[in-house]
Amino acid sequence: MLEIASASLRGSVAALEAFQVQGLPLVVQAGEALAQALSAGRKLLVFGNGGSAADAQHMAAELINRFLMERPSLPALALTTDSSVLTAIGNDYHFDEVFAKQVKGLGQPGDVALGISTSGRSPNVLKGLAAARAKQMLTLGLGGRECGEMAGLCDVMIRVPSDETPRIQEVHGLVIHILCELVDYKLFGRSR
Repeated sequence: MLEIASASLRGSVAALEAFQVQGLPLVVQAGEALAQALSAGRKLLVFGNGGSAADAQHMAAELINRFLMERPSLPALALTTDSSVLTAIGNDYHFDEVFAKQVKGLGQPGDVALGISTSGRSPNVLKGLAAARAKQMLTLGLGGRECGEMAGLCDVMIRVPSDETPRIQEVHGLVIHILCELVDYKLFGRSR
């Protein structure tokens, strides 16, 4: 058991170290763009499936409530939380449309859409990002090593250089925290 736990820890550290080299500049770019949109009165729409849905909700909560310091609420909405909306769209149309329909109804030009998919191939995330593009929103993506079609839909595509879902999700959690800290710093002059 200890060896299994140690191997997981080593894998996580290796993923974080690999990400630091190639991914961190993109996180800074995304953080600056998100802060600029929020300072202009725009909002964040964030979405994903499963663990990525939980990450979407986590990020929205950190921005609406607070991250490391007391500050005004920032407009962020996880498109994963309204069971009536999700089931209505899934039933009347298709599950692939659950994020796109919400982006079409809630998004405005200049808003930010953040799609999260460890595989980079989730059809509903891809359609949500495409809908955001059509609405002239800034599109950000969080994915794993392979994100071909998703990368083409994102103004900034943040890739974790791993093929293992748990390692990708661990880095995504850190990226979300860094984005929140960068937004706090950019908008309020401090992060802690």
